[in-house]
Amino acid sequence: MRVYRGRADAVDADRAVSERLVERVAADREPAVRVWRPHRQVAFGRRDARAERYDEARAVAGERGFPTVERDVGGRAVAYSGSTVAFARVTPVEDPRSGLTERYDAATADLLDALKSLDVDAREGEPAESFCPGTHSVQADCDGRARKLAGLAQRVRADAAVVAGVLLVRDHAEIAAVLAPVYEALDVPFDPETVGSVAGAGGEGEPDAVVEAVERALVEGEPASASIERAG
Repeated sequence: MRVYRGRADAVDADRAVSERLVERVAADREPAVRVWRPHRQVAFGRRDARAERYDEARAVAGERGFPTVERDVGGRAVAYSGSTVAFARVTPVEDPRSGLTERYDAATADLLDALKSLDVDAREGEPAESFCPGTHSVQADCDGRARKLAGLAQRVRADAAVVAGVLLVRDHAEIAAVLAPVYEALDVPFDPETVGSVAGAGGEGEPDAVVEAVERALVEGEPASASIERAG
């Protein structure tokens, strides 16, 4: 198991790092984990890009100080404030038609373990009208109501599978504020009150501590020992 740390100097370069990671796992057949803090941005999914008012959604994000990018997986728009944590576990596969559920279950369990170590009592699921709605999500109680903290997605190639996700550490109010007009432009139901964070749920609000906890959980979820490499 390899662990890749750090981010590149620009959004496009950061995405290239993740793609190189997938190619390396596919070539050498050794699993890898990367946990990092993406640059400030709103990342749109492929479904968003087909929306009639997509250009408007991008414009309102930019007006609020969030550069926009498109990611190559499904799902809806996600905002990264600079404190938000992204994670990916890449594993080689022999049969791309099998193992989907098992990989999701393992990653979700590891994420819940990481949140527990950060003093957050989290659980699977999400409130209605959450950001980037999906079956594989994690929520916790913040200020007396359930709020979404994380979402997971999976991309499977013929030779490698990537289970990736986003975890909100803090800045949930700022993230809700930019996503509200973005989702309105995309004509997707969204309730800003469903946006939560690790800090909002009473947990550790220091992003680097969250990175370490998630990295540790994802690596210990695999039997192999870890070797550390810089992601750049």
